[in-house]
Amino acid sequence: MAKLDPRYPIGQPNYKGKLTPAERAQAFAALAALPEQLCAAVRGLDDEQLDTPYRKGGWTVRQVVHHIADSHINAYGRHKFTMTENMPTLQAYDEAAWAEMVDATAPVGSSLLILQGLHMRLVAALRALPEHAFQRVGMHSENGAMTLDDIVTSYAWHGAHHVAHITTLRAKKGW
Repeated sequence: MAKLDPRYPIGQPNYKGKLTPAERAQAFAALAALPEQLCAAVRGLDDEQLDTPYRKGGWTVRQVVHHIADSHINAYGRHKFTMTENMPTLQAYDEAAWAEMVDATAPVGSSLLILQGLHMRLVAALRALPEHAFQRVGMHSENGAMTLDDIVTSYAWHGAHHVAHITTLRAKKGW
């Protein structure tokens, strides 16, 4: 049996270019569930636990929570640009640099609140789109052409990926 890579506790994302309606509904459900899943993953953790890296050389739990908020703020823009513009540029950002900024040491509550509102709006916007809209394309500055379905898949995976980092650490540490 292959050893689990701690960087990818749920495996790596699988982009198909076009989702079936059932796969898309599943991705929407994952996006809608993320804020509560993340809240549950960090509920009851103290500052020492929040400041524990999820793996050797990895970010702390606190940094992961703030990273998800940072990333999904960018995701919201990427989704909306792709929904409304013709082949928009979807700008990458230096995630590691953002994770080292002073706000990544703040209490996690602000990022949890950001995610609640952001995901409510994002999922509502996505669910209102017609089927053909999910083949709209944005040009990611690092990943190249991405359909709206690819972007949805990416962020549904991304949230679950980082929640798994936290829950795996909690299980390992017995928290």
